[in-house]
Amino acid sequence: MPRRVTVAKVSKIPNGGSAVVTVLQRDVAIFNVNGAFFAVDDFCPHMGASLSGGYVEDGCVTCPWHFWRFRLSDGSWADNPKVKISAYPIHIVGDDVQLELPDL
Repeated sequence: MPRRVTVAKVSKIPNGGSAVVTVLQRDVAIFNVNGAFFAVDDFCPHMGASLSGGYVEDGCVTCPWHFWRFRLSDGSWADNPKVKISAYPIHIVGDDVQLELPDL
């Protein structure tokens, strides 16, 4: 059964901002896009750049090193959806940002 883990406070991730949290030894980037929160693995599979420092536009985060774009909704590479990083459901409970973790 999936479980939720509180990883941040809504008030600490401003609109247009991001944060990196470490959960189960994985770095996860959390983005606030106009009040909607998204979470994806914080690494580009191309060369390992941190995606949390990337530019967000049209529902995608662009890798700051080589400009690969990943959809925040599902982690798929915008130019080849067969390549994906993990995306995680986010739940907002009061001021808590909760990350939903898959069954292990």
